[in-house]
Amino acid sequence: MRLFNTRKPRRFRRVSIYTDEAQERLKKLVDEVKREQGDTPKSDAPYDSDKFRGTFINYTPRAQKYKENGSKFGWPIVIALIFALLILWRFLLTGIR
Repeated sequence: MRLFNTRKPRRFRRVSIYTDEAQERLKKLVDEVKREQGDTPKSDAPYDSDKFRGTFINYTPRAQKYKENGSKFGWPIVIALIFALLILWRFLLTGIR
């Protein structure tokens, strides 16, 4: 019954014609062994988070201004405003006598 058994599509298999996978694996293995022996520093790793720390601020002017100026409201001002709003709310709910 060919009607109910549909054929599955072929899986995608990328074949790169310009690189030698065996040579890349060998180079990766050699680098790993050198790193384990201590011949090369660990900073040669593909991703080092310390290297990228703080680079976002260098490219965004808004973040640079915020870092230089800081926030406009300090915590004491925010707490005082909240306290004043609570007192105003109390007087509005109970009525001024």
